[in-house]
Amino acid sequence: MIKGSEHRQAGHPVDSLFIDRWSPRAMSGGEIPPGELKVLFEAARWAPSSYNNQPWRILYARRNTEQWPLFFGLLADSNKVWCSKAAVLLVFVSKTTFDHNGKPSRTHTYDCGAAWENLALQGFLKGYVVHGMQGFDYEAARTTLGIPDGFQVEAMAAVGRPGSKEALPEELQKREVPNTRRGVEQTVCEGRFCFE
Repeated sequence: MIKGSEHRQAGHPVDSLFIDRWSPRAMSGGEIPPGELKVLFEAARWAPSSYNNQPWRILYARRNTEQWPLFFGLLADSNKVWCSKAAVLLVFVSKTTFDHNGKPSRTHTYDCGAAWENLALQGFLKGYVVHGMQGFDYEAARTTLGIPDGFQVEAMAAVGRPGSKEALPEELQKREVPNTRRGVEQTVCEGRFCFE
């Protein structure tokens, strides 16, 4: 698997993990053992959250199981093309209220994102492809997967073993390279909002 540092460079001395991790699409179709998958979920478990509420929930389907068609059917056609070789599809959901008092949690999405990042980084460290996406039917996810009121569907992700980019359609092969980021000065400012 290509490392991000082969194509991009940090502007400040951060750990190489943050530069090397990226979101390829090429997967081999190989399985990920259940125990290995639990390692990714364990990493997500330790994400920080407001009041330790841990609002994230992760629903998943392994390839070649009865759950797979339910999850795969949610995807946009453009994502089905490459997700067909994923080992696992995930749906991230967040609880919109606090457990301890039932009041709205303004950071439920933020906290769920932290859990996603932990899972993505752990997956990268284990040598897996981990690719998050919004290209799916959110309302169908809610109904098909029985997600109740009080929970918000956040995103999907595909996890798999690395594959050859040549197995992807030509247009996706061109995109199968780590992308860059805006500079720090374009996303961070001291004091008042300073962006155009």
